[in-house]
Amino acid sequence: MSDIDFIGKRFNDIRMQSGLTQGQIAEYLKVDQSFISKCEKGERQFSVEMLERAANLFGCSVDYFTSEDYIYSPIPFALRASCVTADDLETIAVLNKIALNLKFMENLLRGE
Repeated sequence: MSDIDFIGKRFNDIRMQSGLTQGQIAEYLKVDQSFISKCEKGERQFSVEMLERAANLFGCSVDYFTSEDYIYSPIPFALRASCVTADDLETIAVLNKIALNLKFMENLLRGE
């Protein structure tokens, strides 16, 4: 499996686990839904910036998309909305980034 295929599969896996559609992710990343589809199939490539934004949204490191060794443990949150907008996803991404930074700092304090 090529790197592009691996990244696309990992992206698809995490997107499906999150319950988000390609359209929602496309709106959040400010691209067309067909671009997300092609990237997930390995026909196109995500930019580093897109992977960083997606990592913030999903609450993981960019390493998740590039390394088989990365263990993903989602940050649980409750969202009570029938319609999730790009602004909602932006807010979730900011909160996840804060949570990941806090986790990183706690690990540093414990000497891990």
